[in-house]
Amino acid sequence: MAEEVEEEKQQLQQPLLRKVYHDNCPGCKLDRKKDSNPGYPYKEFFYLWLVALCNGLPITSLFPFLYFMIRDLHVAKRVEDIGFYAGFVGASYMFGRALTSVLWGIVADRYGRKPVMVIGTISVIIFNTLFGLSTSYWMAIASRFLLGVFNGLLGPIKAYATEVCRPEHKSIGLSLVSTAWGIGMIIGPAIGGFFAQPAEKFPSIFSTESFFGRFPYFLPCFCISVFSAGVLFICIWLPETLHIHHEEKTNNGTVEAVEASNGSDMGEKNKETEGKVSASKGNLLTNWPLVSSIIIYCIFSLHDAAYTEVFSLWAESDRKFGGLSFSSQDVGVILAITGKF
Repeated sequence: MAEEVEEEKQQLQQPLLRKVYHDNCPGCKLDRKKDSNPGYPYKEFFYLWLVALCNGLPITSLFPFLYFMIRDLHVAKRVEDIGFYAGFVGASYMFGRALTSVLWGIVADRYGRKPVMVIGTISVIIFNTLFGLSTSYWMAIASRFLLGVFNGLLGPIKAYATEVCRPEHKSIGLSLVSTAWGIGMIIGPAIGGFFAQPAEKFPSIFSTESFFGRFPYFLPCFCISVFSAGVLFICIWLPETLHIHHEEKTNNGTVEAVEASNGSDMGEKNKETEGKVSASKGNLLTNWPLVSSIIIYCIFSLHDAAYTEVFSLWAESDRKFGGLSFSSQDVGVILAITGKF
């Protein structure tokens, strides 16, 4: 009798739900590491910060020299029309990104966050370089558009930031992404402003007949692409955070549970949970707090993009047209300073 009572006590002391790690699952492998190491994942945070930085640099790096680039492409028949054509080049990146961001989120949920981040970094290397080599207006638009199409990692990288660390460190992970993005908004215009038109600014180093003289806007794009190539190499050591569990099926096609306690009850709870999830997905657009936050985010993004592009075009316009006749270097300094705020 005493032995039976002791066995019942031991059974009651065992947890009803036990965490199970699956073999060959990268997410479970990372969870084991997080459980054994309660501290900050400094190395993963640093790699994440570099990836976010390199993908934030190309967004605003073109604005200090975009006015002069459109002028040199001779697409505008009048000087007053430069701003019209520059607007399409500036918008092409975000247009491509808006078209594919949801798709890249689906890819990240199905195949992993790391592949999306690698593809986004590769797109910076390729299409940002092609933008600097643009010899026509449509080549500039196409390269920026394709850069936006293949660079949809803003959502996946935020998800990665919350998954690569323990729950109590999630806010720090998200803060690192925002910080890297903000620093990219500061360094990007500085690179574009200082390194554009190098033959004019540094004639003792770059001649007008040299490669950088014939492609005056390639150097800032090349600097960002070289940095992105180094970040791509670092991506090799990024751990995957997505859980990939290959469930075993029985002969009759039903899924066999790996771990279960009170199987019938758990099955009913799972069905209820799945029903709630599907209902929440169906009512996503009727969720007013979510929709209102998206609207506010759009308004702030509109304000930020409008200021960055309109100011750069106005500052670099000739004084006789109401501008300030600033150089690309002057605009780069101003955008870098205002990017801090």
